Amino acid sequence: QVQLVESGGGSVQAGGSLRLSCVASGGIYNSNCMGWLRQAPGKERERVASIRSDGRTIYADSVEGRFTISKDNAKITLYLEMSSLKPEDTATYYCAADPRRWVGCGASNEYNYWGQGTQVTVSS
Repeated sequence: QVQLVESGGGSVQAGGSLRLSCVASGGIYNSNCMGWLRQAPGKERERVASIRSDGRTIYADSVEGRFTISKDNAKITLYLEMSSLKPEDTATYYCAADPRRWVGCGASNEYNYWGQGTQVTVSS
């Protein structure tokens, strides 16, 4: 059974750091494209970062230089290291996977599989 289970969200002050984790089971870890997206109340879901199976990474301009996406093959886990957090980073963060997407990984909000989301709140 395919599952994406996020953890690591929480509340932090501006300037702080958090690390989100997403355990990808059921064979989904080897997807061509995996990513993190977020959605704040009243706003559309937006791409944060993506990673292709060859290691290529893509970041939204708003998080470039502050966030890092990575994978741990031994733990079948996708990570999002977030630093220098800002109040505008407050959102529910979702882990997602698309087994087939190669060209265009990171250029779309469309993924086949989604986690349940984890809340990140950044206070000023």
